[in-house]
Amino acid sequence: MKVALLQFCAGENKETNLARAMAMSQEAVGGRAKFILLPEVFNFRGDARNKGLFAKATERIPGPSTDVFISLAKKHKVSFLLGSILEKAPQTRAYNTSVLIGPRGTITAKYRKIHLFDARIGDKIVKEADCFRAGTRPATAKIGEFRAGLSVCYDLRFPGLYQDYAREGVEILTVPSCFTRKTGEAHWETLLRARAIENLSYVLAPNQVGTDSRGMQAHGHSMIISPWGEIIARGSAGGQEIIFGDINMEEVRKARRILPGIIK
Repeated sequence: MKVALLQFCAGENKETNLARAMAMSQEAVGGRAKFILLPEVFNFRGDARNKGLFAKATERIPGPSTDVFISLAKKHKVSFLLGSILEKAPQTRAYNTSVLIGPRGTITAKYRKIHLFDARIGDKIVKEADCFRAGTRPATAKIGEFRAGLSVCYDLRFPGLYQDYAREGVEILTVPSCFTRKTGEAHWETLLRARAIENLSYVLAPNQVGTDSRGMQAHGHSMIISPWGEIIARGSAGGQEIIFGDINMEEVRKARRILPGIIK
């Protein structure tokens, strides 16, 4: 199955972000991708502390951002992972929600980010719990012959989630992200490859690039990683681009034949 990761720099304007995402998705469809993945907060990357702006960015699911991809999925018989959307939640907060849309245009899975980012990056403090509610449930869904387990960005640091997915029979782990440059330079590749190796699963990780309105830089380097931990394809540090790669079930079976005791 041919997959495509969309790596781009989203801003505060939802319409602009959606237009770019749609244009890149059409290009990925033209490149014969059957599973197209967008990064975390692909339709709004702004300062969540700005309550007015944040409120305008949130939406119900399904809603405006999912509707356009539902139509595109149905038209071209492709699957989409909408990396994450700010989903309306009680008390002016939001869930950071990843949405999987199948080739018939139906939402087949919805995952609310469980582990909320808490970090000090230079002179900037990020504490997602101030604006977001944490999810409580993992989510899986079929994509062709594969089963995928969903996660978002900071979840990557918590291996138990992925081990639970592997025990459920998952062969793809999705990690849409807005991983920072500071932490990404040190940990991004290592963590992604570790999750693939530990669970003998493909890891598909579209990441943002560029600098947001707070001055936070994203790491780029979106990656497709094999069940053996090999990097199949990698994005650049700063380019807005599409990263293509091919995945097949036999590679999962081969890795699990070699190391049959890993997943129990």
